[in-house]
Amino acid sequence: MIEEIRKNHLHPKRNKIVKSLKRLYDRFLRIRGEPRYIALGFALGLFIGMSPTMGIQTYIAIFFAALLKWNKISAAIGVWISNPVTFPVIYSFTYITGAKLLGIKNAIHPPGDLEQSISAFAKLIQKAPEVIWALILGGIILGIPVAVAGYYIAYTAVVRYQRDIKRKIAVRKEMRARKRIEKIRHKKVLTDQEPLH
Repeated sequence: MIEEIRKNHLHPKRNKIVKSLKRLYDRFLRIRGEPRYIALGFALGLFIGMSPTMGIQTYIAIFFAALLKWNKISAAIGVWISNPVTFPVIYSFTYITGAKLLGIKNAIHPPGDLEQSISAFAKLIQKAPEVIWALILGGIILGIPVAVAGYYIAYTAVVRYQRDIKRKIAVRKEMRARKRIEKIRHKKVLTDQEPLH
């Protein structure tokens, strides 16, 4: 118990992130609708989240989800695969993948001093179209398997959650019906026991 308190005290940012992710997951499961369309919206959001459109990804996902009649809320949630914590990793992988496929070599060099920084920035501006195309292509290549996996994970989670909710509702209805029947039987027993005057 003391170690758990110590761990929680030492990692307040991690706890906030974990709590935020848990809330987001719970919110995701509570989305109303057909599991297939919820999962399709989520997969679309994941796919768009892998694209180099940070800042407008949510709008793009909602637009296409509305156009395809998939779930807009789950699409907006899926986009959060790329967030301030994960985007450096995601964009690095998408860039490397796209650059390899496009045959781009040494597009970006880490600068050593100010003069090299200015030179690297100038080269980056010159190579910006290549970098953008590498990010787009890498995002598509990596986004497809991420979206497919996300679809099946989301579909399974939503179906399981909705099945559990339906079962709980059925159990409650059954308990209410039993209580009503017991009440009616009890009332009948009392009226049968009343003496006739």
